[in-house]
Amino acid sequence: MRRRTREIRVGALGIGGDNPVRVQSMCNTDTRDVLSTTAQVRRLAESGCELVRLAVPDEAAAKALSAIRKDSPVPLVADIHFDHRLALAALDAGLEGLRINPGNIGGAAKVDAVVSAAKDRGAAIRIGVNSGSVEKDLLARFGGPTPEAMVESALTHVALLEKRGFDQIKISLKSSSVLTTIAAYRLLSRKVDYPLHIGITEAGTLVRGAVKSAVGLGILLWEGLGDTLRVSLTHDPVAEAGVAWEILRSLGLRARGPEIVSCPTCGRTEIDLIRLAEQVEERLRPVTEVFTVAVMGCAVNGPGEAREADIGIAGGKDLGIIFRKGEVLRKVRGNENLLPEFMKEIEKFLKERRKNTPCD
Repeated sequence: MRRRTREIRVGALGIGGDNPVRVQSMCNTDTRDVLSTTAQVRRLAESGCELVRLAVPDEAAAKALSAIRKDSPVPLVADIHFDHRLALAALDAGLEGLRINPGNIGGAAKVDAVVSAAKDRGAAIRIGVNSGSVEKDLLARFGGPTPEAMVESALTHVALLEKRGFDQIKISLKSSSVLTTIAAYRLLSRKVDYPLHIGITEAGTLVRGAVKSAVGLGILLWEGLGDTLRVSLTHDPVAEAGVAWEILRSLGLRARGPEIVSCPTCGRTEIDLIRLAEQVEERLRPVTEVFTVAVMGCAVNGPGEAREADIGIAGGKDLGIIFRKGEVLRKVRGNENLLPEFMKEIEKFLKERRKNTPCD
């Protein structure tokens, strides 16, 4: 059961409360480049991101925000460090959220200005504590960036906002250590009811980062912790959204797009199954309907092994069998015909499904 948190709004997007776990990512483009950043925001939205964060390192980046916001299909969050003027500029540009630690922006008057502007515009603020950003006095007090030090840092920043009557807050506590991250969120969840943004920071390249994120975020989500998440990868951020949705799907929390079931290949495989599965996955990437597709490497046992799939293909030497729910639809001769013929059947399947699905 998910831990109940208070609801906040980032633009029209509800986070916490009864809302589903939200998927977000961060652009890796130069924010000053409006065209490339806007294009990436759109790609991220198409891949399932419901919230996108932008780095705002200087005034030039801040000046680009208005144009990016105008063309964005999802709410945007400005990532700000140290300079409160950039936060004010982001709010003036219409961004719906800030990622900022108020204790690091230069004193009470500057915190007052940012909080006042956020209140006026109905913007949310994320307190984002990373293990590498814990204050020196806390590192000395706790003996390093421990979970306790990270939580204390977050609570100190939260108190600065609460003191000013601001409660549209979400909190993140990220470490590159899975165990430290889990311990920190567990501890924080016993102290506040603000929504939690979860992630494993600097998780690594595609495979390594996906594994670390799946383990860490999977444990937290299974324990009911997490209202929004980002999978951090040294890769195209669109891949982050894909991994995030698969984590949510695997736990039965949310689903988006088809689930691809494919066998790991073995000595009986007589086709290039790896390539076929990758091509099917790529062709179906834009599809948002939820159903199961099987891509199997054994024309004899494949349909039976994947009988729960809505539609599937099992390939053998110069022969493929297309099936639905384990029942054979037809045979395909020639390995070069497997992908095009299978995609034709998927298109027919989707057309029938859409026809029989009533509109809202």
